[in-house]
Amino acid sequence: VAKLEREKTQETKRIREVEQRKQTVQITELKAKLHEEKMKELQAVRENLIKQHEQEMTRMVKVRDSEIQRLKSALCALRDGSSDKVRTALTIEAREEARKQFDSERLKLLQEITELKSAKKQVDEALNNMIQADKIKAGDLRSEHQSHQEAISKIKWESERDIRRLMDEIKAKDRIIFSLEKELETQTGYVQKLQLQKEALDEQLFLVKEAECNMSSPKREIPGRAGDGSEHCSSPDLRRNQKRIAELNATIRKLEDRNTLLVDERNELLKRVREAEKQCKPLLEKNKCLTKRNDELMQSLQRMEDKLKAVTKENIEMREKMTSHPPLKKLRSLNDLDQANEEQETEFLKLQVIEQQNIIDELTRDREKLIRRRKHKRSSKPIKRHVVDTVFGYDDDSMDSETSSVASYRTDRTPATPDDDLDEGLAAEESELRFRQLTKEYQALQRAYALLQEQTGGIIDAEREAKAQEQLQAEVQRYKAKIEDLEKTLAQKGQDSHWVEDKQLFIKRNQELLDKIEKLEAENNRLQQELQDARDQNELLEFRNLELEERERRSPPFNLQIHPFSDGVSALQIYCMKEGVKDVSIPDLIKQLDILGDNGNLRNEEQVAIIQASTVLSLAEKWIQQIEGAEAALHQKMMELESDMEQFCKIKGYLEEELDYRKQALDQAYMRIQELEATLYNALQQETVIKFGELLTEKQQEELRTAVEKLRRQMLRKSREYDCQILQERMELLQQAHQ
Repeated sequence: VAKLEREKTQETKRIREVEQRKQTVQITELKAKLHEEKMKELQAVRENLIKQHEQEMTRMVKVRDSEIQRLKSALCALRDGSSDKVRTALTIEAREEARKQFDSERLKLLQEITELKSAKKQVDEALNNMIQADKIKAGDLRSEHQSHQEAISKIKWESERDIRRLMDEIKAKDRIIFSLEKELETQTGYVQKLQLQKEALDEQLFLVKEAECNMSSPKREIPGRAGDGSEHCSSPDLRRNQKRIAELNATIRKLEDRNTLLVDERNELLKRVREAEKQCKPLLEKNKCLTKRNDELMQSLQRMEDKLKAVTKENIEMREKMTSHPPLKKLRSLNDLDQANEEQETEFLKLQVIEQQNIIDELTRDREKLIRRRKHKRSSKPIKRHVVDTVFGYDDDSMDSETSSVASYRTDRTPATPDDDLDEGLAAEESELRFRQLTKEYQALQRAYALLQEQTGGIIDAEREAKAQEQLQAEVQRYKAKIEDLEKTLAQKGQDSHWVEDKQLFIKRNQELLDKIEKLEAENNRLQQELQDARDQNELLEFRNLELEERERRSPPFNLQIHPFSDGVSALQIYCMKEGVKDVSIPDLIKQLDILGDNGNLRNEEQVAIIQASTVLSLAEKWIQQIEGAEAALHQKMMELESDMEQFCKIKGYLEEELDYRKQALDQAYMRIQELEATLYNALQQETVIKFGELLTEKQQEELRTAVEKLRRQMLRKSREYDCQILQERMELLQQAHQ
């Protein structure tokens, strides 16, 4: 759970960082655009100011020239009509007035210059602070991005390692379960065999006792000498029967002891199977968690790829814009380097994929060419038979034998082989190397297929199944004929009516008990299926509950207090107060900037800079308000998720109650099955003994034994098929859980 929490926190941090990165990119783009617009506006203002200044200078020159002409005319008049004193007084007054006007204008201009310089310094300082803060933030984001990438790669490697380890453990547990189930099948088959042998021995024992009773009864005695002879003859038969009865009793005791031991072993095997299932459950749960985690990582990776595609598309559009509209100043984006690296990586991966695809296509073409060459060689070049000159004439070489091969044919060439054959030999060597690689891959696939067949319990061939069914039908027909013959022989001996009635009653009662057992087994299977469904739902709800708890634990960073802005408090002011800057008042600052922008004493460049600073502050305030609105929406979503979690907790409680009820019903069904088995055993023990007049012959006993063995094999086959079906269902469930 702690790992999942860490992963979720890292995921949220990564998402925040991606959003911050996007925002920084947008901010840098906006800054660049604003700078360009500012420079354009400044250039236009500069040109306008130069034009105005030139016009004013020309106007002032014209005015000064007119005044000079007027003064010259006045001087000429004074020279002509007045004295020198008047002329000097007028010149002094004119000079003083001109000097006063010049001094006043110079003071005004100096004051305006100092004010503009101070405002420019403030704006430059603010701009430098913003640039430095952006650089620091970009460096921090880059370092955090690198650390997160390393952590993601490490988590991927660890998750893949854990998944491989868990898959190996699950496979080992599956093998253990399969071996235990095989042992259980063999033990149950052996128990059934011993039970059948015990029943056959019981029947033989009853037959022997009946024969003994019939021989000792007075109905069989014959008066006179014949009776003496029968007693004399029956004494060794009685002894032999008594010995046989003692042997049968001893074997019955041994079989009962063996049966008890096998029952104990069966119980132990069942315990081991249950323990193995208990051990597999946490592994399956862990595997589910890891698969979910892997899916989340894949989804996050897919999201990153989508974002990368979007970023590359935006980069291409920006490049097109840059080529179509070259800016006055180069952009200095903080994430240009990262984007370039990501684009290079994607292009490199695409090139690798294309190269691998080309290699695969070339290998397939070469393989097809080699196969065609081999076919052509086999069809066009028959194997040459070497002829050996012997004493008796010509004889064919041993290459005609069945053990000859193409390899020996290649080695037994004559020295006069052409160059084409050498080239073909080199190509054949290359083809052999590739063919060996393909055979290795084919063998690996065969091994994997064999493992799959072992896991699924094997697939019965349809033809074999049909043959086995035909054999079983033939055996059934043969045994039916034997039963009819036995019934005929019993009818001839006069022992058919009572025996047949008892047998029919016994079969009817046994059939009723078997029907009850089948119904209870079907109900038990249904309850087990419902219990498994309830467990699956419970596991899903528990996992959902864990997710919601993790979100709740992760929620404190998102547990935001939304500040209302109806009181006139600015969002940027709150942010500055949080950062510790309490001396700055954002509304007052905006007002001062507006006042300075409206001031006519400033230069046009300084007025434009102040107006742009005020617009940037207002845009930043709007952006912060949008962010806080998004935070409020996230808070509302978190509240909705908490309500969903409460509903899931309620559903979980209801399902747990239903699970307890299903467990109680399953326990009651198990108790009912045990009671029915006990009643069946008592009924079999208390069943009336079928009376036979004579012992069966050895041939009939052998036939009965073979029939019992066939029935036992058929029952074992059915049980194995049922077990194979159960194993296949379990394997499907495991595969679904793994997926």
